[in-house]
Amino acid sequence: MFDSGSTGFMLLATSLVMLMTPALAFFYGGLASKRNILGIMIQSFVSLGWTTVLWIAFGYSLCFSGGQGGIIGNLDKAFLNGVTTSTMFTNGKIPEIVFIAYQMMFAIITPALITGAFVNRVSFKAYFIFLTFWQVLVYYPFVHMIWGGGLMASWGVIDFAGGIVVHATAGFAALASVFYVKDRVDKKSVPNSIPLVAIGSGLLWFGWYGFNAGSEVAVDYVTSLAFINTDIAASFATITWLMIEWNFKKKPKLVGLLTGSIAGLATITPCAGYVPVWTAPIIGIIAGVVCYSAVEFKNKMKWDDALDVWGVHGVGGVLGTILLGIFASKAVNHVGSNGFLLGNYQFFLTEVLAVAITAIYAFIFTYIMLIVINFITPVKVSLEEEQMGLDFALHGEQAYDDGTL
Repeated sequence: MFDSGSTGFMLLATSLVMLMTPALAFFYGGLASKRNILGIMIQSFVSLGWTTVLWIAFGYSLCFSGGQGGIIGNLDKAFLNGVTTSTMFTNGKIPEIVFIAYQMMFAIITPALITGAFVNRVSFKAYFIFLTFWQVLVYYPFVHMIWGGGLMASWGVIDFAGGIVVHATAGFAALASVFYVKDRVDKKSVPNSIPLVAIGSGLLWFGWYGFNAGSEVAVDYVTSLAFINTDIAASFATITWLMIEWNFKKKPKLVGLLTGSIAGLATITPCAGYVPVWTAPIIGIIAGVVCYSAVEFKNKMKWDDALDVWGVHGVGGVLGTILLGIFASKAVNHVGSNGFLLGNYQFFLTEVLAVAITAIYAFIFTYIMLIVINFITPVKVSLEEEQMGLDFALHGEQAYDDGTL
């Protein structure tokens, strides 16, 4: 039966998730060097347009039509065939077109997350090709396998809002990208605008309520559970990161605090609607410690993941999935599962296996894809273009007038 309250909420949640892509552009744009602000921001904004085209043409159908128990769906709903304004989503509460729009926002932001590993180095033409094929060959299969009734769903894998589907895929794709495109010429470039990073981070946190609470696809007690878990975990991770960095660096860092918030948000994402509230502070603290350690390990290994996509999103997504396997409880969500703490060792092992397969596949396939794309067009910009800055070299624009910064 059509539920106007749930429909209204899902339209709001869809809008919140849409806002996260421009927020990501601000977040990454502020972290980039002065000559590469627009080059990184356009990679997020172009996904708003191009991913929508792909999603309507065949993406939604491949993810959510047919293919039960398989790796990918079919094309029965290509170009939204058979979907009308009166067609209802499977829960019977919201129109299917609202669900289509909501999931489209996830498809838009996921490849944009990877771009933090591309900063200063990757040509726009190569990225555009990457944006297209990465979705079709990495993102769509995992959406279908977990959320579309596919293979992993048949194993009993659950992922409330994208720890596996979004963050593990994007984070390990970013790591593969770092290894392929190698180091920037200037690895010591500093953020051009920390206030812009703060604006992006705040908007990401705001949008994450739609990302996580909206994943219930209705308004009920699980929606409120996901909402409060999201905020608590993010808050505890923020303060944990701040305190750790303050201890080691002897000064409280704003960029570190903001990065900690994103780590907490990424880590709670797969758990949000499946774990009790008392676990959210624990998940947030663990996220702050582990993701901070991952970033420090990356620095020690000298991997040039300039914007810490792997350490925050990749490690956060994997960690959150593992913690879901530990803390999940059917007492708070009857369609979920009981985790390791409640004696369900099989579920814990299933979640670990699923996220391991996802991370390995995303890493290997992304690396191979970049090799193939390089035969079509150079993936990495020339030394001269990198030194000039991608804003002017590739786009003929500048973020700021000369002399203002």
